[in-house]
Amino acid sequence: MPRHLTNDPAAPEHDSFLDIVANIVGILIILVMVVGVRAKNAPVVASIPADTHRADTELERELAVEQSLRSDVLQMANQVRAIRQEAIVRHRHRAELAARTAAWQQKIQSHTDQLDSESRENFALERTLSAAQSELQQLRHERDQTQNAKVDPILVECYPTPLSKTVHGHEVHFRLRGQRIMHIPVDELLERFKADARRQAHKLLNAAELTDTVGPIGGFRLRYTLERYDVPLELHLETGRGGSYARLRRWTMIPVRSQLGETVEEALAEGSRFREVLSSLRPGRTTVTIWTYPDSFASFRQLKKELYRLGFPTASRPLPYGVPISGSPHGSRSAAE
Repeated sequence: MPRHLTNDPAAPEHDSFLDIVANIVGILIILVMVVGVRAKNAPVVASIPADTHRADTELERELAVEQSLRSDVLQMANQVRAIRQEAIVRHRHRAELAARTAAWQQKIQSHTDQLDSESRENFALERTLSAAQSELQQLRHERDQTQNAKVDPILVECYPTPLSKTVHGHEVHFRLRGQRIMHIPVDELLERFKADARRQAHKLLNAAELTDTVGPIGGFRLRYTLERYDVPLELHLETGRGGSYARLRRWTMIPVRSQLGETVEEALAEGSRFREVLSSLRPGRTTVTIWTYPDSFASFRQLKKELYRLGFPTASRPLPYGVPISGSPHGSRSAAE
């Protein structure tokens, strides 16, 4: 900046110095402003610590684990829902089958109740015939399988036994099934039945029939059915006897388990249960009745041979598969040889 002239000889030098200082100050101010503008517009570079990168990696790993667990939980929840739905469907199906079964059983029972005594006997005969036809079909199938097979000659043994006679005396019963023989305490079970029937006969005042079970004794239970019999008016007028009384319709032997008794070899040995029962009987006056199933006909011949040697009349009561040992007042008696 120019200065005014003075009369002092040293003034020019002083003014020049002031001009130089003023110029330097102006340049410094300009430089400061330029640096400030550049600093304001310069990009900011942030330094990231190494620990921050490690924390991000661990966070990503935790997020991945969480996502996997969430996926597993959702999958298990879907499986639980599917299993519950299937259980509901199976329960409904089982309930429907049970209802159908109960309905059919009720129809059969209702139909049986409506039958008279003769019809019931015919119904029982039809069931026996059906079982016999099934056994015949099985025997035919076995015959067809063995027709072309080589058969060893069979030795037929004949015994001078008398003609068969109906049994009216003392009779002891055995079951022969699966080549195992078992004594059936028929007399003891019938005595137990008579005592139980006397106690429960009053129930027939309000019901047409009564079914119950006694035992077990000697490996068997006895299931019986009592029915109320009302004396017809014509018979009452003819005989003077009227009213109602209980009578036995049918009894059935129920084994406590599938395999009972001794094998034939064990029964024929000394000290067996079979020989123990026979030792308490009187040969010639006691008939041995053997209820035999188709799988034990050969074993029956072995037992019959020994019983003949001991002097016991023997009666065979063949039974089809699936048919239990049973009897009724209208049934047939055994025929002994």
